[in-house]
Amino acid sequence: MEKKLEFTDSAKNQIDKITKNDNKKYFRIAVQGGGCSGFKYNFSFDSKVEKDDIIFDKAIIDKQSLDIIAGSIVDFKKEMIGESFSIKNPKASASCGCGLSFSV
Repeated sequence: MEKKLEFTDSAKNQIDKITKNDNKKYFRIAVQGGGCSGFKYNFSFDSKVEKDDIIFDKAIIDKQSLDIIAGSIVDFKKEMIGESFSIKNPKASASCGCGLSFSV
């Protein structure tokens, strides 16, 4: 079964805008232990793809992180308090108010 991530048009547009810089070739999504709920999302930029990375156009994610967030929707929101990427993860049983920390 293929593991998928969905990107909203807003997220795709923002990733395209950001990755036009040569030093920011890819938008990297990772899941790390920590945060107030057990796991946290980490968004960064990378110029290279590692051997265990899965490529989604200009976004990359390592296989272990993808196992945790497969089926999620990546979005980019512009709100009065600022702009940020967010992930709607159907596997998350709880999440923190910051939206970056979750548990499964």
